[in-house]
Amino acid sequence: MKDRNNEPKPDVIAGRNPVNEAVRSDRAVDKILIARGERNGAVVGILAKAREKRIPVKEVDRQKLDFLSGGATHQGIIALAAAKEYATVEDIFDCAESRGEPPFIIVLDELEDPHNLGAIIRTAECTGAHGVIIPERRSAGLSYTVAKASAGAVEYMRVARVTNIARLIDELKARGVWVYGADMNGEDYASCDMSGACAIVIGNEGKGISRLVREKCDVIVSLPMQGHINSLNASVAAGVLMYHAFEKRRGAHT
Repeated sequence: MKDRNNEPKPDVIAGRNPVNEAVRSDRAVDKILIARGERNGAVVGILAKAREKRIPVKEVDRQKLDFLSGGATHQGIIALAAAKEYATVEDIFDCAESRGEPPFIIVLDELEDPHNLGAIIRTAECTGAHGVIIPERRSAGLSYTVAKASAGAVEYMRVARVTNIARLIDELKARGVWVYGADMNGEDYASCDMSGACAIVIGNEGKGISRLVREKCDVIVSLPMQGHINSLNASVAAGVLMYHAFEKRRGAHT
């Protein structure tokens, strides 16, 4: 995105050679954006390398590339670099084991707003979560906007990306983690004991958690509403549930 000087921010890599070098190196790349129909010449090789490294690629209008690159020459392709290297799911479990604690994991099902992701990472760090897991596609990633919204918490929180959230939930359950999905139609969160190994699933800002992910969860929990509005911002709802788990865990392990 552009700053006040009409130049790209540090997470935007514009142009075929710079993007190619970013993909070839070990630099964490969130996603690659290419202009619609721009699949020729050097771009083909870049996209092949991106597939090998499982970097998401999305076609967009050229005007969006113009905007993101701040007027710099982008040659129909830009990469959005991650503000921090991604962790793995195993890293998250290793963290829990090193602390001698049952795993406490936040799973985000296609959360798209970077400010929400940053706020959730910040609260996850404050409540002692061992990691945050996001999908590779249709999700906000570790952009500089997210890093800023996290108020520095991104430096301490392990964030992993997976190809399929439903499959991840199966893995978590196989490893003894109890999975709680947040949805309007569920049982009161206050009645849930989250003191053991648990994962909290937060859905998309507009659609909530997907049907398949909902079916995979062990328990669906809701936050009671008394006002005229019947839903909370995703990061606020996540914060309430994380602090509920934090209190239960603190009581169980002190």
